[in-house]
Amino acid sequence: MASSSLFLPLSLSLLFLISTLSHVHTLTLPVTKDDATLQYLTTLSYGTPVEPTKFVLDLGGSLLWVDCASRNTPSSSLTPIFRRSIRCLTAKSPEIETQTWLYSLGNPADQDQPCQISAENSITGKRVAEGDLVEDLVEASHQLLFTCSPSLLLNGLATGAKGMVGLDRSRTSFSSQVFHSLGTQRKITLCLSPSSGVVQFGNVVHESQPGSEILRSLTFTPLVTNQDQTYPSINVNSIKINGKKVSFSGSGGAQLSTVVPYTSLQSSIYANFESAYLKAASAMNMNRVDPVAPFGLCFGSSGVESSLVGPNVPVVDLVLQSEMVKWSIYGRNSMVQVSNDVMCLAFVDGGENPRNPIVIGGYQLEDVLVQFDFDTSMVGFSSSLLTRHASCSDFKFGSMPAQSVRPW
Repeated sequence: MASSSLFLPLSLSLLFLISTLSHVHTLTLPVTKDDATLQYLTTLSYGTPVEPTKFVLDLGGSLLWVDCASRNTPSSSLTPIFRRSIRCLTAKSPEIETQTWLYSLGNPADQDQPCQISAENSITGKRVAEGDLVEDLVEASHQLLFTCSPSLLLNGLATGAKGMVGLDRSRTSFSSQVFHSLGTQRKITLCLSPSSGVVQFGNVVHESQPGSEILRSLTFTPLVTNQDQTYPSINVNSIKINGKKVSFSGSGGAQLSTVVPYTSLQSSIYANFESAYLKAASAMNMNRVDPVAPFGLCFGSSGVESSLVGPNVPVVDLVLQSEMVKWSIYGRNSMVQVSNDVMCLAFVDGGENPRNPIVIGGYQLEDVLVQFDFDTSMVGFSSSLLTRHASCSDFKFGSMPAQSVRPW
């Protein structure tokens, strides 16, 4: 009884924390998970008349792009951006150099042509160059730039999704424009859930307010700048399973991704990881069974006890900048129940030559409070909220309208 009374205020404090956040300079959006595709979706209302529209959330995307033709009614407030505009140059960078852009304006007839920006479906890798850069009202009060892209780019997205919301650090990403519009700190606070989660942009709760212990408890590690990719990345110096180090050469730059469902490891890392995990699982009397795609290592569920943080299985620790700084992954985030009798390790073989040796997928981010601070180039993460008798689905975000500000 004492334990229940201790943790109840912690769960309630999550609700208070989010309620408080909605009354400062923030924009908060709901996040749901699509069961069929395992993609994380949010809803944005844009245009005139306002139309609520579903988007796939992409931590590494550099744009907000949408199939504008899918609207029920064309937006009367939509404004095209022309090639001559400095905002066109800003949106194209680093695709195009300033000198090249100026040279392209040599023909006066070209200056009044629409600014075309390439857009990418990061789920399928499909990229198109013919998207038109436009400006319109988003969430009632934010005048934002985005790309109207062709319908073919929707292939592979969750049913009903009409585009993608990019959250990287580039100037024209959705998050960067919202930060500018709000005049707020460049922070993204993300809490994913198998059901309903949230993403919040901007200032955080004051330390003296209830619920702030959740934010104060975050463990921080530096964000790594990667010239080749836009996804937020961290350094993983080693991996431990039940306290024993997994052998792999060098440190691994690990991406954090909302479009990759499960953590993927470069083949040589995965082979050592699988071998070490199997040894630890065998020591806990777990029985290996035939694998179920896309997983390579599966176990029978019978005899595996449940705990507050999921099935009682070997703990995976991602060791970051020092042995004292680690991201611990328990059964809730390391095992997927594929049937009544079988559960599988939620780490997959990423191939011999992936662009990044480690990609931390959305499943490992669920029920963990993650905060990206682009002002300090740090990312903070909580322990599993399940240890607090809470989850990301406890968060009930609201959003306060902000004064409309043009991006540039």
